Amino acid sequence: MHSAIFGPVIALIGWTLIMWIWMYAKRIPAMQRAGIDAKTKVGGTGADLRAVLDAKAQWPADNYNHLLEQPVIFYAICIVLALMDQGDNLNATIAWAYVALRIAHSLVQVTTNRVIVRFSLFSLATIALIMLTVHAAMAYWSVSFH
Repeated sequence: MHSAIFGPVIALIGWTLIMWIWMYAKRIPAMQRAGIDAKTKVGGTGADLRAVLDAKAQWPADNYNHLLEQPVIFYAICIVLALMDQGDNLNATIAWAYVALRIAHSLVQVTTNRVIVRFSLFSLATIALIMLTVHAAMAYWSVSFH
C-alpha cells in the first residue's frame, strides 16, 4: 500500500531521531561540565539530570519527550487514514502542515524556548491533528458535507 500520508509520518519520525541526536549532543557535554561520569554512574533518570544540568542543555531532551507524546496520535490517525484509502490530497497536506508545525515547535523549544510561541505552534499543530481525526471519522461513518 502506498499512501501520500506516509511521507509526513516518515519525516516526523526522522525529525524525532534528529532531536535524539541533538539531545545527546547537548546533554553529554553538559554532564561533563557538571562532573557527571556516565561510565561509573548507576541508576538515575532525566529528572535527576534536570537538577544539575544547565536549563538550555535540557531543552532538547524536553522536546524529544514532547515528540514522543502527541505525535503518537498523529501516527495512529495517519495509519488509519491510509488504511481507509484517505491518506492522499487534503489529508496528506494537513499531515505535512502538522509536521512543519512540530518541527517549528522543536526549533523554538531548543533555541529561544519562548513559551507563547511554542504554545501557538503546538495549538496550530493540534488543530491539524483534530482535522485529520474528524476526516477519519467522517470517512469511517461515511459522512459527507456535499
